[in-house]
Amino acid sequence: MRQPYELAIATRYLGARRRENFISFISLVSMIGIGLAVAVLIVVTSVMDGFEYELQRRILGVASHATIDSADGALEQWADLRERALARGDVLGAAPFVEGQGMAIAWDAAAGEHADEGDAEPAETAGGTAAAQAREAADGAEAVPTAGLLIRGIDPALEPTVSEIGGLMRAGSLSALEEDGFPIVIGVGAAETLGLDVGDQLVLALAESPMVTPVGIRPRMRAFTVAGIFDAGMYEYDQGLALVHIDVASRLFRTGGYPSGLRLAVADVYAAPAIVLDLAPSSGERTYVRTWMQEHVSFFASIRLSKSIMFVILSMVVAVAAFNIVSTLVMVVRDKRGDIAILRSFGASPSSIMKIFASQGTMIGLVGTLFGLLLGLLVTAQLQNAVELIEAVLDVDLLSAEVYWLGELPSRLRLVEVGRICGVALLLAIMATIYPALSAARQPPAEALRYE
Repeated sequence: MRQPYELAIATRYLGARRRENFISFISLVSMIGIGLAVAVLIVVTSVMDGFEYELQRRILGVASHATIDSADGALEQWADLRERALARGDVLGAAPFVEGQGMAIAWDAAAGEHADEGDAEPAETAGGTAAAQAREAADGAEAVPTAGLLIRGIDPALEPTVSEIGGLMRAGSLSALEEDGFPIVIGVGAAETLGLDVGDQLVLALAESPMVTPVGIRPRMRAFTVAGIFDAGMYEYDQGLALVHIDVASRLFRTGGYPSGLRLAVADVYAAPAIVLDLAPSSGERTYVRTWMQEHVSFFASIRLSKSIMFVILSMVVAVAAFNIVSTLVMVVRDKRGDIAILRSFGASPSSIMKIFASQGTMIGLVGTLFGLLLGLLVTAQLQNAVELIEAVLDVDLLSAEVYWLGELPSRLRLVEVGRICGVALLLAIMATIYPALSAARQPPAEALRYE
């Protein structure tokens, strides 16, 4: 025999003969159990990694890597700060912005009714609360659709340097914000909620700097024309973000013609905190900084925590499957007491006897792990198709974007994670062979041969 005789005997013991069918069946069950546990762990881990990667990709496609905001509402030295930022080798782009909150009302009649009610600035119009106007003007009709929006004023020429939203347009383009007539770009979720398409009108009600009238405090309002609809593939942005020209936003939120901050794109997204903290003091103004990690820390922390918990729990499932090897080998040791005694009488050492049964258990774990690896890779590759098939057959939405942020099931295989899973499975399988192997090595030959 070219291979060690211990390995040859262990391989022979795995084969099925009439007298050992049950033992071989138990070995097969142990292999399948380990394989299924490994496959489930690979699939779950790949889905967790996929969620984390896809969330990060989509967040960074719309949000900036880092932001420098003025503590006073207007960043007057933004041009100098932008030049200093771009002079750094680790900053890829910088663009000014203005942000504020507003509520969109999808009702052309409201826009027409209040279009002539101007205040001190032509960009704004006066009116009552959106809900009250909708009820009064509709005169008993159905409720007017509304949506709360984060209004972001951008420079369409500079925005592509800090985000990918220009490539996410489903209809229209960012360049349309340069046109006259107060254009606005909204997300596909908000467009569906409001029932709007490109060319339709909406009214923005702004809570900031409300107007004081004899009948009470009223929000300022402004009619806009939908010039574009983007699809970021992420519920938070598709439902709650709207883009206007930075000059229009400056008038709406009264920043005196200045941006409220500067958005940055950096070469290393994980170095964004250090870069922005080093850059912000050079503005000479009171500022505060934000990074994409700070704004979404809870989401990524929850994903990592969930992934760690799931790994521990499913590793226990692998352990349960691996320890089936213990019962299998104990039965083999009891069945092979005569063979053990004969081997010992021919001079086999206790360590050789241990190697025989340890090799048998290791082979069970190895075959099971390989089976689980192949099954896990196959299921992961076809996971999205399986989800779509189940949704079509059962007519259910398994992955609602409102709940899970993403409307599809992402998966991402990482060789490090797959290697760790297979390594844990093999380690548990090897540990499961220790007790049966020691028990076999301690069998007294004479006691076993007495009954043969």
